[in-house]
Amino acid sequence: MATPLQEARVAPTQAEPVRPVRLGPRDFELDHRPDGSIIVRSPRALAPHPDKLTERLVHWAAAAPDRTFMAQRDASGGWRRITYAQTLDLVRRIGTALLARNPSSERPIVILSGNDIEHALLGLAANTIGIPYAPISPPYSLLSQDFARLRHIFDLLTPGLVFAADGHLFHRAIEAVVPGHLEVVVTRNPPPNRPATLFSELAATAPDPAVDAAHAQVGPDIIAKVLFTSGSTGMPKGVINTQRMWCSNQVMLRTALAYFQDEPPVIVDWAPWHHTAGGNHDVGLVLYNGGTMYIDEGKPVPELIEETVRNLREIAPTWYFTVPKGYEALLPYFRSDAQLRQNFFSRVKVLWFAGAALAQPLFDEMKELALLTCGERILFLTGLGSTETAPYALGRLWDSENSSNMGLPPPGVELKLVPMDGKLDARLRGPNITPGYWREPELTAKAFDEEGYYRLGDALKFDDPDEPGKGLLFDGRTAEDFKLASGTWVSVGPLRARVVEHLAPYVKDAVIAGADRDDIGVLLFPDLDACRGLAAGIAADAPIADVLGDPRVRDAIRDRLTSLARQSTGGSNRVCRAILPETPPSLDVGEATDKGSLNQGMVLRHRAALVQELYAAPPSARVISLND
Repeated sequence: MATPLQEARVAPTQAEPVRPVRLGPRDFELDHRPDGSIIVRSPRALAPHPDKLTERLVHWAAAAPDRTFMAQRDASGGWRRITYAQTLDLVRRIGTALLARNPSSERPIVILSGNDIEHALLGLAANTIGIPYAPISPPYSLLSQDFARLRHIFDLLTPGLVFAADGHLFHRAIEAVVPGHLEVVVTRNPPPNRPATLFSELAATAPDPAVDAAHAQVGPDIIAKVLFTSGSTGMPKGVINTQRMWCSNQVMLRTALAYFQDEPPVIVDWAPWHHTAGGNHDVGLVLYNGGTMYIDEGKPVPELIEETVRNLREIAPTWYFTVPKGYEALLPYFRSDAQLRQNFFSRVKVLWFAGAALAQPLFDEMKELALLTCGERILFLTGLGSTETAPYALGRLWDSENSSNMGLPPPGVELKLVPMDGKLDARLRGPNITPGYWREPELTAKAFDEEGYYRLGDALKFDDPDEPGKGLLFDGRTAEDFKLASGTWVSVGPLRARVVEHLAPYVKDAVIAGADRDDIGVLLFPDLDACRGLAAGIAADAPIADVLGDPRVRDAIRDRLTSLARQSTGGSNRVCRAILPETPPSLDVGEATDKGSLNQGMVLRHRAALVQELYAAPPSARVISLND
């Protein structure tokens, strides 16, 4: 059924205005090599950048001392703000306190808790004196039952100090993993049975000129932070992020989003700082350009999205980023709440998504909502990168009808496209690329090719081979693709997106199986609420197996799989069988990340018995096969 907003939509005309926004250049160069590889680059040189990002803090503390750098909700629900001048003063105080502890670049500071002002101050203080820090995914401490990943990280890092905002909340992880000799710093609630230093003690330290001397010695190759990402084994690997990477990448972003040079960005942001999108991209673009970040403690999940809505009713951002699931969670509120729409779209000049594929209907409706609300189209842009690229490596700075268009490389980045199994494997070189993985030389060696290009692990293709300036399309993860027994390649990324889109709202995510098999099968992770809606009359407390086994649920899934198969062009994209797993993806074993994405390889590895059942003959009662 169409919503009132959708019914009010008039036919598009060429007169529809686009909100003015100054963006960077779109020009490019192509170099076709004899071996079939293609080099894509900007003809422009990368603009100069500072040796360290904290130079920008010093700059803005002098140029705009009273401007809010960060704001966060306090216990009363109001905004606790910290200005640029206050930030620099506290960073110097905390840096002085850290210097008194005889820090070492081989013993990073570990931050267990999530986004908050104290986290930002401690990280900037570490950067000021040249000590790396490592923000760790809070679910490793709060949701894990065995702390295996957290132990692995501590063994790899050998940290010198550990911070957690709330010592009581993190006490299980601290007791289980943090060695007794390590200093623990907390903002509040020291953990039971463990000495701890209050953050306020660090912040009360009188600043010493030694902190400025240490800052002067920080150069572009000093490690700023170590960000952890899960590899194919499921164990986190520590990506080294240098000051050069962070600063050069911010200049690339500032060149692309040129309006940041004219008006400091105002953002409302939830993206976790232990990920490169939140911690590097978003915190960096605010600090580099003298902007203001409102820390959003909401999340793109049903039980937490209302906090984001509350914040967006009050604060009108000038740039807005979230993952596709975030826009999906916000859409019902945008449709029904005129005040929210008016405030949100009042001055935002760019909508940005990243982190996963965005369903085309969602992409289209967000653009329509902007037009209906404010009478202007607002550009819905994106880019592509990874933790290893700091993260910005490609960007689309123009409107597109295709949500999977990732754009072109910015000045300073060289993209090499290498033919591989019928696709173009993407590799990158530039000052924003990591030098490697913390204390893992073998992983580092495998990450780069013979010319020093970082192997991104993604495949790309030109949107229009005859007009390469139209940009590059995401063409799946090369590490996930496989061959059927027939020798036919299956491109997992695009197929997975099609399956989820076609089976919505009954399916949240999918994992594609079929390597060396005759046909493609899928594990479909269900939306239980939507499936219960299909199984009308079933008891509210009925076991999950009863809900998923209800004939009405199975018939709906089968009908949609059959409809999808009719649209398929062959065995490479025709799904023939499915199972609905009764348990969600597990964080502990690496099947899921805390930002909601799935690790295809880990799901297949840990649910090998389910995959065997998917292909068993005769099929089990749980297998849903196509209609004839």
